Amino acid sequence: MRTVVVLMISLTLALTALAQSSSHDPTWWDKFLFLANNGPDSLRSTVTPRIAGTNVDVSNECGPQSETFIAINPSNPKQLAAGSNEIFRLPMRAYFSSDGGKTWGGVDVPLPPSIGTNGFDFGSDPGVAFDSSNNLFYSFIVVFFANGVGQSIKGTEMAVARSTDGGRTWPQVAFFDFNGGTNHFNDKPMIATDANLNSPFRDSIYVAWDAASGGSPGGGVRFGRSRDHGATFTTSRIDDPNGPGRSIGATVTTGPDGQLYVAWNDIAANTITFNSSFDGGVTFGTPRVIAAKAIPFDIAIPAEFNRRALVYPACDVDRTAHGPFRGRITCAWMDLTPDGQDTDIFASFSDDQGATWAARFSVAESLGGVDRFNHWLATDPVTGQVNVSYYDTRNDSTGGNFETDVFLSRSPDGLHFAPSLRVTDAKSNEHDCNGLFPCPSINYGNQQGDYEGIAAFGGIVHAIWTDSRRNQERAGDPSCGRGRGIMEEVFTAALK
Repeated sequence: MRTVVVLMISLTLALTALAQSSSHDPTWWDKFLFLANNGPDSLRSTVTPRIAGTNVDVSNECGPQSETFIAINPSNPKQLAAGSNEIFRLPMRAYFSSDGGKTWGGVDVPLPPSIGTNGFDFGSDPGVAFDSSNNLFYSFIVVFFANGVGQSIKGTEMAVARSTDGGRTWPQVAFFDFNGGTNHFNDKPMIATDANLNSPFRDSIYVAWDAASGGSPGGGVRFGRSRDHGATFTTSRIDDPNGPGRSIGATVTTGPDGQLYVAWNDIAANTITFNSSFDGGVTFGTPRVIAAKAIPFDIAIPAEFNRRALVYPACDVDRTAHGPFRGRITCAWMDLTPDGQDTDIFASFSDDQGATWAARFSVAESLGGVDRFNHWLATDPVTGQVNVSYYDTRNDSTGGNFETDVFLSRSPDGLHFAPSLRVTDAKSNEHDCNGLFPCPSINYGNQQGDYEGIAAFGGIVHAIWTDSRRNQERAGDPSCGRGRGIMEEVFTAALK
């Protein structure tokens, strides 16, 4: 029955021509198509975040947002920062909270000048991180394109913005690694800082991203490091420099003594792959395989049938001062269940700085007919608890696996996980609205995007995600941008 449902969805999508680009295009491609055809939306909501039960609508604005990320200031755990994609607008959106996520403010992050007098540029793919000195950094990509006849991509580059007031203002932005698009495009940067007080590389900033296009040798997994609080970055390629450049979804994290770890999805080998540096990112070792997998790149599951759910790792390290698993690296990723019928979140850990890895295991209960995707992982630097959040369809009532909740799995050691907890207090449905398909108040090109975020400190976990429970509100209201309503929102919740 599940196979029939998926085939019916695919046929419906083909007939309605909803898919505008290949599933291997980056998420910013759909944003490019919208902006090229419609221009940027100049309207935005100015209302304050809305509290709904245990969940907070952080963005509470017209139009869709997707791909959320969150960070906690280790020097002041009540101070949070977050980011998201703006789909109908050009800039990145930053959010800030000083009361542990009860209330939030929002601000746009600056973009560079466009290329040419008739062009645009826009941001995509947010990541945020605090260092140990109260600095906040926001990583994203910038996409340049020409406007008018012959609209085309003019290039992409990396950006890292710095805030010294918790995300209220962003006076410094470093733009680097520009590429004109002839041999690769930049995509999906993730950021980490070395906030370890005893590290010789303390307060270094690290960014990892993929830059592959059609198997180009100019792409691959790229890495940037900064020693001057984000003013300048040195870049390099850290996978096989002679390889085909067919990797995606790089993530970066640090160990308790300054170790640096990067993992990614190697599409060519169909593995989750890992590399390490012990000199602050100046040099890297030989890439190692964490695990083989069944899904090479992405998969069209009912809950994210149009955007498709992407395979990528999310990793973190036990940085506790004296914990029993100090230094343990844990990585999680999505793959097919052993019977090949559903998607699940799997994990593995290493106790020898990534030299060897344990056999993979599921982070949650085995539930037949349930899909899980768009996970993220955070290890609490105070308690050592490993936390994994993800979309989960166990509460679907449509019979089509369309409705999602966000769930949280927690483990004291990265191996033995307690029963999962529901984070959301309302379900989302990215397929239809009250049985209407297609639904004009759903952004089918991005849906939930490719990833969501989670952060943990001192036993408190902050999850953040793309949520469409309010997607029909203000639909048709001309004061709400193009009259499509609230659409997808940025939601968050705190769990103890």
